[in-house]
Amino acid sequence: MSLSASSPIFRGYLADVDCRWNVIAAAVDDRTAEERGERPLAKDRFVIPKSRYGTIDTFLGSDDGLFKPEYNDLKLVYDHEIYRHLVNNDIDELLAKHVAHLFIRDPLVIFEELLDQDDSVSADHFENIQSTNWQNVRFKPPPPNSPIGWRVEFRPLEVQLTEFENAAFSVFTVLLARALLAFPDINFYIPVTKMDINMQRAHNRDAVFNERFYFRRSSPADGEDTVAELTANEIINGSAEFIGLVPIVQMYLDSISVEENVRRQIERYILFVRGRANGSIMTAAAWIRIFVRNHPAYKFDSVVSSEINYDLAVALDDIANGRRPAPELLGAGNTV
Repeated sequence: MSLSASSPIFRGYLADVDCRWNVIAAAVDDRTAEERGERPLAKDRFVIPKSRYGTIDTFLGSDDGLFKPEYNDLKLVYDHEIYRHLVNNDIDELLAKHVAHLFIRDPLVIFEELLDQDDSVSADHFENIQSTNWQNVRFKPPPPNSPIGWRVEFRPLEVQLTEFENAAFSVFTVLLARALLAFPDINFYIPVTKMDINMQRAHNRDAVFNERFYFRRSSPADGEDTVAELTANEIINGSAEFIGLVPIVQMYLDSISVEENVRRQIERYILFVRGRANGSIMTAAAWIRIFVRNHPAYKFDSVVSSEINYDLAVALDDIANGRRPAPELLGAGNTV
């Protein structure tokens, strides 16, 4: 998330954070005082630690031999009746807890015409809850009678200013996922609580090069299996102690057949991601912050006036539509 940081302004004020995740989490947090733990439970059933827009609370596990139960080190709140029903019908224990955890919350929206559904041919009742639990990764079962497979939705990235940036992050994420499937001895599991810490650190101003994030140093070369605090540059580009995500993606690309013109485009995307991680290409949040602070109307009081806001909107629109070069934001030679 720190590489894609693009939200330093909220309600007309320049904030001391670069990402919007926590702002959205607070905006849709519909927990009652009882559910937040501010009052003893009387009418509600559970004390719920997080907003419905938040990080995951549990890994679903896998059969790759790398997952360990101790990675799920956060006390999971779940509906025990739903859990027992699922387990008694041969649903995997971890998956049953995940689904039972989703159902600790009430639905946000109910459509009258969708109340009566045949659950054997429709997933609307499930999706009513599933689609309003906005976690940083979402497990998506296929709809009934659909050729769509099992999916995982990767959600932490912030939307970028240009199509090039969005494409770069999307392509890199997909390639990394395929690389991890192709090289099953790579283990990047960390405890859930460490992941929560990473998400909070990623909000901080210029976190991409000022913060360290918990990450498992594991590579096919040395089999190292140690969780350490690494910079974004070390995680993405590697170091003497960790191979890096970019080299892993490049190893994967070298192992498959890729057309030359496609590989060249992918390398442009990889070079961009490298630059964001090592600080040679600034984030949108950093660019916006510098623009505001350098504006002649800014009084260094955090207020982004209508004049500053208008000029900023014009500048960003010019960059997004290719009228204003921004190599410091996109990298040398890259356009929208």
